[in-house]
Amino acid sequence: MAQPSFVPVPDADKVRPSFPSPVPTKAREGRPGVQRLPRAHEGPGAGTTGPDQGYALTLAHRLAPRLHLVAGEDRHDAECGLALLAARRAALMGRAPCIYDLDAAAELFGFTEDAPSDLVAHRRTLFSGIAHSYSAQRALADAVPDDALVAAPGTFEISAWRSTLGA
Repeated sequence: MAQPSFVPVPDADKVRPSFPSPVPTKAREGRPGVQRLPRAHEGPGAGTTGPDQGYALTLAHRLAPRLHLVAGEDRHDAECGLALLAARRAALMGRAPCIYDLDAAAELFGFTEDAPSDLVAHRRTLFSGIAHSYSAQRALADAVPDDALVAAPGTFEISAWRSTLGA
């Protein structure tokens, strides 16, 4: 509540003038350790950051009953590998993963239909034990080129870049 103007104010209660303090040395720019802009690490093993990438695992679990696996392939390994590729595909597009990203990853490696035997043998080596090996997960995610992941389903061919995967 405001004080009426006719009420006397003692000198001790009057508002004192304030002076801004100088900027501390620690907060000044131009020091060698201060970075201007944060930069993400790039290169193999760095990954592709994107929103809500863990949701790809849930979507992969929902897609699992529709996968065409052959003897010797583990459903858990296929789910994990497809979730990695779908999360990376969605991150390259700047969004969270959706079921269409998993469909594209599954189609790329022939999980959606009966695939040729050479593709099955190739994907078996890539996906074998991937659910339990972080280095294998990073290797698979880094091995697939960006243009193959971002392409519309049905327009990419694995044979064009299979040599980069070690096949």
